[in-house]
Amino acid sequence: MIGLGTYQFGGRWGKTFTEAEVDAIIGTAAECGITLIDTAECYGMDHLAERLVGRAIAASRDRWIVATKFGHEKITPSKNRGAWTPKEIRAQLEASLRALRTDRIDIYQFHSGSNDAFDNDALWAMLERQKQAGKIRHIGISVSRRDPAWRIHQTQRAADVGASVVQVKYNRIERDAETEVLPVCLAQNLGVMARVPLASGLLSGRYQDLTAFDPADARAKKYGPDTIARMQREIDAIVEDELPEGRSLQEYALAWCLAHPAVACAIPGCKTPAHVRQNARAADATALAAGHRLDVT
Repeated sequence: MIGLGTYQFGGRWGKTFTEAEVDAIIGTAAECGITLIDTAECYGMDHLAERLVGRAIAASRDRWIVATKFGHEKITPSKNRGAWTPKEIRAQLEASLRALRTDRIDIYQFHSGSNDAFDNDALWAMLERQKQAGKIRHIGISVSRRDPAWRIHQTQRAADVGASVVQVKYNRIERDAETEVLPVCLAQNLGVMARVPLASGLLSGRYQDLTAFDPADARAKKYGPDTIARMQREIDAIVEDELPEGRSLQEYALAWCLAHPAVACAIPGCKTPAHVRQNARAADATALAAGHRLDVT
């Protein structure tokens, strides 16, 4: 399954999206058969990405699997504050429901928090009550990109806290999840959403000559010039040695993610409807047959 990532709607990719642009992107996703949207409470000030998504899907809510996250409050355009008490998360849930214009969230994800925040039985008891009330359908864990110890501990305890979905960074050139997370997900029969499957665009085929992201783009902090140069060398080798004839690098990179038996869904971001169509083409029968489904219907 190919989903739609919405980090970019919060304005951190050096672009401010209008409602019309988001409507066009999500409308194209629907036309292409995409049914899952992944967003978060802290993608933009005041639940900006959630509000844009909620407006765009309001007339067709039932066709979408809506995944969002909790644990952070956006206090400036570029800074979050952790908010991990059950009371704070209960308030975040209500704010997300309002922003998304919905009465339930299909996948509600613990969002890159510490093990101390995670190991709080009161948190998971509160979320279970919200499931029983119908406000949450499934609990997920979006594991941290920063700390391997957090990723491993939280994935291993997923079933203990009632989670059935794990989201992790995974792509052809950033593969730590293959040893840290994916084997545990297979053993526990957890659905996996692969985030950043195009390496923040580097595997899209659009940045062959990139030396650095614009300083206004949040990706500039994650990928410095040396990292980009190293990754570009790896990408050149992939194009030379692996890319099948007639397939674009973007299609290959997404299909590669889906081919892992643990991965149910890849959630690339995009800036235009054309990018959505290109992403959707990767979800062909061969790729889907190789991966598990994300069963949240």
